[in-house]
Amino acid sequence: QVQLVESGGGLVQAGGSLRLACAASGRSFTRRAVGWFRQPPGKEREFVSAVTQSGGAVYADSVKGRFTISGDNAKSTVYLQMNSLKPEDTAVYYCAARHRWASGYYETSDYDYWGQGTQVTVSS
Repeated sequence: QVQLVESGGGLVQAGGSLRLACAASGRSFTRRAVGWFRQPPGKEREFVSAVTQSGGAVYADSVKGRFTISGDNAKSTVYLQMNSLKPEDTAVYYCAARHRWASGYYETSDYDYWGQGTQVTVSS
């Protein structure tokens, strides 16, 4: 079994920065993709960013230019650097990974493993 553990969440003022980390442990496998999702209070879980199978990065429009994903699928830790944070970024942030080849990155069903989440709160 694979375990994903997120860290780095917290409370920050608008305009501030946080860096989230996703650490993988357990059964060794080649991760084909690692993604970050978030779930704002009372809303559905939504895509934030992912490292693709080819090692590139994709982002949701709402975070493009402010968030940067780093690390690659072979490393045990993937990071999400979040700058210029806004109150609407407040959410529980989840790390996700998959080991199968697939074409999508933007849906929760594109991933096989999930972390427990870390809370990010941005105050205005």
